[in-house]
Amino acid sequence: MNRVASLAKGLIFVCFLSWPTLSVLTLDSSAQAQAQNTKAKSPPKVAPKGPPPRIPFTADDQAAAVVPGFPDARIWGDSAEDFTKVLPSSNGAWLAMSGGGADGAFAAGLLNGWTQSGKRPEFSAVTGASIGALLAPYAFLGSKFDEELRQAIVSITGADVFEDRPTHESFLDTWPLRRLVEKRVTPELVANVAAEHRKGRRLLVVTTNADAGRRVVWNMGAIAQKGDEAALKLFRDVLMASSAIPGFFAPVLIDAEANGKKFQEMHIDGSVTSPFFAGPETMLELDSKLRLPATELYIVLNGRLAHDFYPPDRTTVAILSRLITVVLRAGLRAESMLFAANAQRLGIPIYAAQVADSFNHPAYGLFDEKYMNALYQHGVERARNGAAFEQLGQKAAPELRTGSP
Repeated sequence: MNRVASLAKGLIFVCFLSWPTLSVLTLDSSAQAQAQNTKAKSPPKVAPKGPPPRIPFTADDQAAAVVPGFPDARIWGDSAEDFTKVLPSSNGAWLAMSGGGADGAFAAGLLNGWTQSGKRPEFSAVTGASIGALLAPYAFLGSKFDEELRQAIVSITGADVFEDRPTHESFLDTWPLRRLVEKRVTPELVANVAAEHRKGRRLLVVTTNADAGRRVVWNMGAIAQKGDEAALKLFRDVLMASSAIPGFFAPVLIDAEANGKKFQEMHIDGSVTSPFFAGPETMLELDSKLRLPATELYIVLNGRLAHDFYPPDRTTVAILSRLITVVLRAGLRAESMLFAANAQRLGIPIYAAQVADSFNHPAYGLFDEKYMNALYQHGVERARNGAAFEQLGQKAAPELRTGSP
């Protein structure tokens, strides 16, 4: 059986095997007698306090909401009108990176191998969702950040991402990931993003607004150019939110205001509403006048599109993990086919890269270092040899590799 796992399948293995087991405490006979003879009652159990209740707000408030101090921070990602507000000022190559958890090592390797080939373009726009969002700043800043990109993906373990402890909002506590993001996303990195934004380039990160049930696209350069502590915090919060796997990782609350009210929006994994992002789907409608201002579009799919066989155990964690895998892969497949079917009408070449069927290195748990290093090297070699990307739109649909069950 092919044991190469996506992020959700890794969660099945790690969460299920490491879930706390119940133990039976055995008292010795004297302790039992003492317990039977005493009339003292144990103190009542106190339920742990939950998070404070959310401040109520309405759909009208949400529609008018802005992030205080950042009026140009984001748009609705399903709106063609909004999309025009975040477009780069000049045409150039675009890069869109999907989610995929530990499989993001493929994107990191591909980018570094692309640099080694001497053919990596400077992208006028870079977009990312989930793990693609965490890698996007490095991809946006170019080859001078290749070593930071490599370190950001191949040197981490599960302990760097989560603690196996439930919170009121998630199965796992992601304080280690927060700490890692704070270490990696420095004021210097954010300042570099701001400098490129002023040149007209765009770095876009996707989250899902759980309250509105809609995709949100964050203009990270517009956030970065403010250059203060609030900008640094929001930049980090957006990256955390984009990778907040529903149920497993806690959502991120982001301050907003509208109609004289201050409240907090709830944001989760961008992959829920956008497996990868290259524009609103309305851009692909027959009567749409919107065109992507790009010379070509490169899409990095962190994983494979093919179905896989993986019977989940009869536990909540295992079933939910499997469901997330199936839903997100189906979304990725559908989005890829949608862009392939419209590639010629969009008038630009569209290229997609995915993990090759020949890659069969086993993964033992979430963020297995050996697996990630092997996948990183796989990406390096495919890009260096010019074999990573296949052009979409040459057939009726992209090839859905069958792989091995």
